[in-house]
Amino acid sequence: MDVRQIAEEIVAREGGYVNDPDDPGGPTNHGVTIHTLRRLGLDLTRDGRIDAADVQALSRDQAVDIFLTHYFTGPGLGALPEPLQPSVFDMYVNAGANAVRLLQGLVTEMGFPCDADGVIGPQTLRAVHAAHDAAPGHIVDAYGIARRNYYYDLAERRPASRKYARRRDGGKGGWILRAETFIAPKFHLTEAAHRARVAAWG
Repeated sequence: MDVRQIAEEIVAREGGYVNDPDDPGGPTNHGVTIHTLRRLGLDLTRDGRIDAADVQALSRDQAVDIFLTHYFTGPGLGALPEPLQPSVFDMYVNAGANAVRLLQGLVTEMGFPCDADGVIGPQTLRAVHAAHDAAPGHIVDAYGIARRNYYYDLAERRPASRKYARRRDGGKGGWILRAETFIAPKFHLTEAAHRARVAAWG
């Protein structure tokens, strides 16, 4: 598995510069938010402050490097079973440590308990590898489905985010399509099932 290629695919999915007032991430470019640049101290314009201009100045290659260093290597995703790494990595970029908490909750439900603390430590690795060994043909799809449900639930609780789960025409939004990128086609929701899932949103 080429982790850099996965990171490049994530950057491609994220797209270019946006500053959506409904997105808690604020100004974002290639999936990297202004909060990330500030946390890493990256003053790309070298003007003594980190603002939207720095986000706009971020290159695709810089975004790939940030994701590899701080969203893959830093959290220890490389120690997970290889088939799980692309989806967990993609969600970590999108949702931070919640990507790991979701995995921890899933393997606990599968009978391999670990603390849902968002940290990949020895306990989590033992549980995840045991769950993968027990159901190698199941766990990647199960994680993707749990991730899809996470996005629906988040949009349910946060109306301003519903546009990321449901397009204006009622079809699947970017969050749902992103999760389904890592789910076998037979487990993708039909358009009718998706519309039924979001019908209560009005």
